[in-house]
Amino acid sequence: MTEDPSSAVAPHDIIYPSTIPFLLVHLGCITAIWTGVTWPAVALCVGLYWLRMFAVTAGYHRYFSHRAFATGRIFQFLLAFLAQSSAQRSVLWWAAKHRHHHLHSDTAEDVHSPRQTGFLHSHVGWIFARHHAGFDPAKIPDFARYPELRLLHRFELAPAALLAGLCFLIAGWPGLVVGFLWSTVLVYHGTFCINSLAHVRGSRRYVTGDDSRNNLALALVTMGEGWHNNHHAYPSSARQGFRWWEIDATYYALKLLAVLGIVRALKAPPERVLRGEQRLGARIVDRTARQLAACFDALPHVPTRASLMEQAKAMFAKTPSIEDIVDRAHELLRLKSDKGPVAAF
Repeated sequence: MTEDPSSAVAPHDIIYPSTIPFLLVHLGCITAIWTGVTWPAVALCVGLYWLRMFAVTAGYHRYFSHRAFATGRIFQFLLAFLAQSSAQRSVLWWAAKHRHHHLHSDTAEDVHSPRQTGFLHSHVGWIFARHHAGFDPAKIPDFARYPELRLLHRFELAPAALLAGLCFLIAGWPGLVVGFLWSTVLVYHGTFCINSLAHVRGSRRYVTGDDSRNNLALALVTMGEGWHNNHHAYPSSARQGFRWWEIDATYYALKLLAVLGIVRALKAPPERVLRGEQRLGARIVDRTARQLAACFDALPHVPTRASLMEQAKAMFAKTPSIEDIVDRAHELLRLKSDKGPVAAF
């Protein structure tokens, strides 16, 4: 199924039946009032939160979406199985959607942008849109060729169902409710916060042409994913905490797995990227220039290039492409009279 270029969702586009299981998982957490909360169940909850958060960050995201490291086919399947035990759809769907997000981050075509469709939609609402039910196989041909991953896609909830049954066998009803449901909901919203909160709150070290931000609190609860501006500056890096003090637990775990020979070829950002000295691509220059031009859109005249440069230095992190951004913004503003107001994205 090919993706609809529009990310705006009308009420009739929401697949209401598909929201029911999601809501039931949340409501099921309340049944702990009757099942009780036991220490084995709490231990399961904590353990499954971190295990599945790692599967989401290392599997869904860094491996299947960005190929930030290499591994064998057996561990690839294990990562996919563990990731899907979080009940966040299949690895093929997840990675295809995420690759689309990076191509169009915070533009009108982004599948989950707080700038475009609001915080709540970017956090969770987009998942239930009818035109997001499928995915574009052309965005993930490298992994769609594996029959075992296609099988997991076909039975995408099987890993979560098996894990839920295992939790019940280990710790009874508290194991199912506290161990499985509580940890599932926590992993849900930890993951979703990267789509929403990490594009709203935090700092920006790099010019990325979008609203991605670094957020320490999110990095701690998502094993390093909160260094989101770093990630958008160099998406294929296995390490997202670029500074020594930027805690990235997923990367530490990957380094250990590399020592054990389970993963290999962990990609790292070049020094020029770390220092913010890499020149930006045309797409990012254009997006950033539109942000800059939008600040002057209400003026009845085209601002001077000096004014644009002053504003650019105030708005954006240091980049060797600042001249290109200002030139493009100046060009956009000169065309404004013919094409109407300049859109920020």
